[in-house]
Amino acid sequence: MDAHSTTSFVRDFAPLLGAALLFVLIFRKLKLGATLGFLVAGVVVGPQVLALGGDAEAKMGIAELGITLLLFLVGLELSPSRLWRMKRDIFGFGLLQVTLCGIAITGVVWLFTRFTIPAALALGLPLALSSTAQVLPMLQSAGRLKTPYGERAFSILLFQDLSIVPLITIVAALSRNPADVGGPPGWMLALYTVLAITGLILAGRFLLRPLFRLIGNLGEREMFVFAGLFTVIASAAVMEALGLSTALGAFIAGVMLADSPYRHELEADVEPFRAILLGLFFLSVGMLLDLSAIAERPVFVTGMALALIATKAVVIGLLALLFGMPWRKAMALGLLLSQGGEFGFVLFAQAQHALLIAPEAASVFGAVVTLSMATTPFLMMLTRRFRVEPQASTDGLDGPKHDGAAALVIGYGRFGQTVGQMLIGQGVSVTLIDTDPVTIERAGDFGMKVYYGDGTRIDTLRRAGADEAQLLLFCIDGQQMEPGDIEAVKLAFPDAVIFMRVFDRLSILRLKGAPVEGYVREVFDAAVAMARKAMACVGVDEAEIDRTEEAYRKLDTKRLSQQLEAQDLYAGREAMFSQERGSAARDGLSREA
Repeated sequence: MDAHSTTSFVRDFAPLLGAALLFVLIFRKLKLGATLGFLVAGVVVGPQVLALGGDAEAKMGIAELGITLLLFLVGLELSPSRLWRMKRDIFGFGLLQVTLCGIAITGVVWLFTRFTIPAALALGLPLALSSTAQVLPMLQSAGRLKTPYGERAFSILLFQDLSIVPLITIVAALSRNPADVGGPPGWMLALYTVLAITGLILAGRFLLRPLFRLIGNLGEREMFVFAGLFTVIASAAVMEALGLSTALGAFIAGVMLADSPYRHELEADVEPFRAILLGLFFLSVGMLLDLSAIAERPVFVTGMALALIATKAVVIGLLALLFGMPWRKAMALGLLLSQGGEFGFVLFAQAQHALLIAPEAASVFGAVVTLSMATTPFLMMLTRRFRVEPQASTDGLDGPKHDGAAALVIGYGRFGQTVGQMLIGQGVSVTLIDTDPVTIERAGDFGMKVYYGDGTRIDTLRRAGADEAQLLLFCIDGQQMEPGDIEAVKLAFPDAVIFMRVFDRLSILRLKGAPVEGYVREVFDAAVAMARKAMACVGVDEAEIDRTEEAYRKLDTKRLSQQLEAQDLYAGREAMFSQERGSAARDGLSREA
């Protein structure tokens, strides 16, 4: 790089970064989100206003790495087992969303423009895709990416990324360009996709994990940064060379490292690059916005953007209801995914090359996509009161504080109440934490001090004194914590002993390998207690009841051990309790006695 190009680089980026800083601060202050600030900053410094940012298309090429890094980080959050649990949403909900939205929007485009059917398809199908680069940061900043709502949104976005190959194939099949006749057929692109994904999975297992293990043994933190960036860029480069989605390649690499002990280190190292490049991506989108196209046809561009948002919001909302989501969350999901996406620009360029649409149409519909992206923060803000479930007020509730307690009980429902009260009765100092204002207020009526806060968050635990606590007792409902979450807690508070309330045997299998001292199935002992009462009622003597309980617990522990070892719910079926096995187990206990 010569002195002139270096000067040009500095001259271009100084106003870009300055404008981004200014507008992001303003839009954050207005609670409209950073994305809209970046878009407006790009418009202001772009070639059609102040012309201070240089070549927007060249910067877009660099900035698209931000999307790639984003998908890599999301992949790190999703272990293969968790991804498998999401298969219904990915291949069911995702497929229906892309198909139905694509058909509906194609119809809208045809009605608005009277283009030919192939041209309407080449525009309508890309508009069915949403903006991964916009939606995922919104979910992350709201802390909702790991919730069922966030996972469903991500499942749809992931399928949209997978659908790039068939959409490119459709555009190629409709092509009027003689140069496309010799291009690779759709089945070959699909084969490339399968082979590339398989290759990345094998590379992750047999190359990346040993590489990070070696770097971890060397203790060179800088090498983690290099290795993390190499992993992302190399996986993206492989996919790009095959004409596939670079973001999908990085996502797969992330998933392959999701169970790695170095996951949190990688997240910390890659995150700053992701934030910078993703911001640059939205700056570039703003710079590329064709203001003349909007000025020439303002009614069409605005109307088309509104029609796009309304169509996708309705279709996705109805699908969400069909998949069992409450109406408020269904509405939220529809609005969250109602905008056009960044891959629309890529597919519009493909359609233009295929001679299906004119360059002017590509510019106009690029403006429609950008305008729809700009509306998302406003829509989410304006509809918040309708989307959010009514909750009790948290005014006057105290957040956790460090009071030197030996035990932290997270969750003060019917389970946590028993745990906390028994510890307090024994003289153990306890800090109680819950997220339900009604529970907290009711506990206060009985003289119990419960702090308001999300006890699964490390910052909340630290404020509550987890650094010095001996016990962390997670008594929360359902399956709110993944193995990686528990590992992060243990890493932050290595001296604390962790106990978990779990729902059933499957929950224990799912958390295998997590640094937990012990699990308690929430209904196990209650079920044993009922069985004891039932046996007494039919005349079984007390000593025989004791032996039966002990035999059952022994066989159940053996079976659970076999299931954990095999990671299979059906393992250890021979250890299931029955009259014959129960009798043998009781006889064995009698002989031991």
